[in-house]
Amino acid sequence: MTALAHIPNAAHDLPSLIDRAATMLSGARTAAEVLEARETAGLAYDIAKRAARLKNAKAAHDDLVAAAHRAQADALEIDAAAKRRLADEYDAAQERGEVAKRGWESGVDKRNTTTAADLGLRRDQIHDARLIRDAEAADPGITRRTLNDRLKHGEEPTRAALRKMVTDAAMRGLRPQRKPSRRNPLYVPPTPEQAAWQHVTGTFRAFAEWATDENLELALQGMRAAQDQPFHHLDARAIARGSTAFTKIKEWFYA
Repeated sequence: MTALAHIPNAAHDLPSLIDRAATMLSGARTAAEVLEARETAGLAYDIAKRAARLKNAKAAHDDLVAAAHRAQADALEIDAAAKRRLADEYDAAQERGEVAKRGWESGVDKRNTTTAADLGLRRDQIHDARLIRDAEAADPGITRRTLNDRLKHGEEPTRAALRKMVTDAAMRGLRPQRKPSRRNPLYVPPTPEQAAWQHVTGTFRAFAEWATDENLELALQGMRAAQDQPFHHLDARAIARGSTAFTKIKEWFYA
């Protein structure tokens, strides 16, 4: 990457290096320029990481260590943004047929198609780039929030910690979303006694709403037509038992 060759005294000018990476990424128009921005951000991260460890080893003031950690976080954020761009560029190139898909890269048909190796990319790098992109899609801002949380607790913002958080977020995004519960949070289930009475009143109410003169006349005709059926006596017995229960319940109101 030629961009790295033109950065003088990068270790002594970390803020400018981070700004340069951000500017390179915002102005990138091609995949190659995105890769250059990512390389610059990676260099800034490595320098900031070494600075933080050196200051820790020298028992430097907490503010100096925190500043180095903030530089690491800023570099990681730019690096993550570059990876998201790279994932989009790579997938788009695959859809256009400009870059080989996985089956071709395994040797089925390379011919005149560019592979990831031709671009200087490893399969795991593409996978990580897609993870970060999918994590941001599933939980926008997860990258910056993860870095800020590490800084808030005085912890070093590392690639490993960021990768774990974005991987978890990406996996959540792949799972099917649960439908929101319609249960009333104030709902209290009825006692067995209340449930029994609700069953009785519900049965009576449903029957009363159905039992119009027209429906009763139809039921009467149906009964007459069914009298010669083999199980008619069972229907008659069930109606008799139900009538007895109805009468008993009615008597409760006059007891």
